[in-house]
Amino acid sequence: MKGYIHILWFILCGMALYAVNASAGEFFERNGVAIDGYDPVAYFNEQRPVKGVPGFRAEFRGSTFQFISAGHRDVFAADPAKYAPHYGGYCAYGMAKGYKAKIDPEAFSVIHGTLYLNYSESVRTRWLSDVPGYIRQANANWPQVQTHNEVQE
Repeated sequence: MKGYIHILWFILCGMALYAVNASAGEFFERNGVAIDGYDPVAYFNEQRPVKGVPGFRAEFRGSTFQFISAGHRDVFAADPAKYAPHYGGYCAYGMAKGYKAKIDPEAFSVIHGTLYLNYSESVRTRWLSDVPGYIRQANANWPQVQTHNEVQE
């Protein structure tokens, strides 16, 4: 009986850890913020990833985003769908392959005004080798995959 209690305890701890790293809202979150706390507006205005600060936050579709300034927060709040990452902030290449994968906020691309994130720089290189094809595949997969809770590490 004691062994079963330990197993149950480990399962519950694992579920709690997953809940911390999974989405509270529609976007992939870690430690309670989307994009690991990076400012989504900076990808467009600064053309680079910039870590936001807890003092400048906004909610969108149940997820919390952080920003480097009140100005960036206000720009996001005026049109959040324009700045939020596509595919719920999961890896765009992974979505093209039919699964949710975590991201590295440094591995990004802005294509035709849309922010795409990738698992790593090497995955981003693969993604960039056929962006139109991968977008077609990811768009086709997203309606089904978005309802799955599993996230590939």
